Amino acid sequence: MASEKATNVTEIEDDEDDEEPGEVIESAPPLKVGEERDLTISGLKKKLLKLGHGWETPELGYEVTVHYVGTLLDGTKFDSTRDRDEPLTIKLGHGEVVCGLEHGIITMKKEEIALFTLSPELGYGVAGRHGVVPPNSVVQFEVELVSWIIVVDVSKDGGIIKKIMEKGGRIEQPSDLDQVLVKYRVALDDGTIVAETPEEGVEFYVKDGHLCPALRKAIMTMKRGEKAKLVVRPQYGFGEEGRDASNGVHSIPPGSILNIDVELVSFKPVIDITGDSKVFKKILKEGEGAVIPNEGATVTISYTARLEDGTIFEKKGIHGEQPLEFITDEEQVIAGLDRAVATMKKGEWAILTIHPDFGFGSSEVRRDLAVIPPSSNVVYEVEMLDFIKEKEPWEMSNNEKIEAARRKKEEGNLLFNTGKYQRAEKKYDKAADYVNEDESFRDDEQKLAKQVRVSCWLNGAACSLKLNDFLGAINLCSKVLDIEFHNVKALYRRAQAYMEIADLISAELDIKKALEADPENREVKLIQKNLKQLQAESDKRDSKLYMNMFAHMTRDTPLVTKKLKVGEAEDDKTDGEVEAMKMEKVADSSAPPDSGMGVDSF
Repeated sequence: MASEKATNVTEIEDDEDDEEPGEVIESAPPLKVGEERDLTISGLKKKLLKLGHGWETPELGYEVTVHYVGTLLDGTKFDSTRDRDEPLTIKLGHGEVVCGLEHGIITMKKEEIALFTLSPELGYGVAGRHGVVPPNSVVQFEVELVSWIIVVDVSKDGGIIKKIMEKGGRIEQPSDLDQVLVKYRVALDDGTIVAETPEEGVEFYVKDGHLCPALRKAIMTMKRGEKAKLVVRPQYGFGEEGRDASNGVHSIPPGSILNIDVELVSFKPVIDITGDSKVFKKILKEGEGAVIPNEGATVTISYTARLEDGTIFEKKGIHGEQPLEFITDEEQVIAGLDRAVATMKKGEWAILTIHPDFGFGSSEVRRDLAVIPPSSNVVYEVEMLDFIKEKEPWEMSNNEKIEAARRKKEEGNLLFNTGKYQRAEKKYDKAADYVNEDESFRDDEQKLAKQVRVSCWLNGAACSLKLNDFLGAINLCSKVLDIEFHNVKALYRRAQAYMEIADLISAELDIKKALEADPENREVKLIQKNLKQLQAESDKRDSKLYMNMFAHMTRDTPLVTKKLKVGEAEDDKTDGEVEAMKMEKVADSSAPPDSGMGVDSF
């Protein structure tokens, strides 16, 4: 069956490459027993003799075990594993058999039996085979696919080859942060066992690695419950130096190839909640379904809270105690607990590790059972007992949307007035989402919705100014001006933002429009004054720049020198005027710009 001159499967061009762009290729219906059909490779036919099991088929690179009988068209047998009573194991795509047969095998299911007819080009070609297959012969193979093993080049360079002996369940694979429970046995090429885990396995974090580099890399490709055999080259094992005996591992000779039987028993996912390694969640028990709390959800949890040394400082819902109920994103608990709980499913059980920045900060805090020292990491073991999600806009009636928007806006106003601008901004965004432009609103409802929406955008712009998000402020004010082009608050706040990013021309236009709409507005007049000061300073800088650029051209001209002296005198005068204007300006240069015209309370 093997042939030194067999065509490599990778050299065969698929006919599908010749299809015109956009042409739809309809897949053929499954073969019935006794039915014969041409396959996609020209010169290859398949006749189904016995149905296989399941729906999976092997792929190029897999290691397959087959029984076969090879015959000429006149029935002359030239090769048979049946006669030898020993199946053949080959690696598909490596030219170990004629390419037509490889293309046939990848269409088969486990335990399927099929008859393949190969043209000379896909068989033994013009040379034939050792006198048993004449030149240019059409040949047939009756093949039974006994089994196959998935083979994966983990390192992409042949340094770590993984053969999957038993598939794992589900589709999740461990990530770098996860904690895994692994069993393994490591042998040298001569069969000497050099390392082996206890019966219960060994637990470690993937990122920390274990034993040798290959194990960490291979584990990240495995599924829960998967069993595999690894063949590890020295560069991913113990290198060309080897290793002396230590910590239960026998000595490893230099340049040793390792054969590792490994099982991923289980793993506990670890999630970086905040993205900066300051709040980690390790899932001990998966929750139900896929639904998690949204912002504003009412959650009920039980937990035990500890310091890193194990000191318990708080317990809720443990041993008959009352569980904790709180609303997410309302600062009712420490930020790390709030953020992590918002990712948990009902019934989920997890351990949270929380940095002081998301915990109790740099101050000493007294809790129910102990004092938390300054700048302490804290650990919470939490179970999500239940939660009730806040209604989404699409679940509400129109009146409910308007009322919810008003309520969120008022919550935002309270936060704004206490200096919590970031949280206030989120409230205004949420409120505006409730009453976005929706065709379902009736005329009277649309008017109310528009009022709330405009008010939220204006208040959101005030938050953006306080947070130095000037482009955000410009965007929100522009939304207002798209529907109310003479809204004085929007023009005023957008002008402030333009001034902060040094777009003085746009700021001047907005101030001019605002004064056209409200000529006596004191706050607009004040920023107009500030704008004039900024323009004067800008003109002065430009003047000095141009003077420096052209000074060398006029250095020897007495008349020009005289004009420059006059200019310098005028500059001194301008400096005095600027200083006078600075004395009149409201002192707030070190703080974020005052948004002025306080937040709307509508």
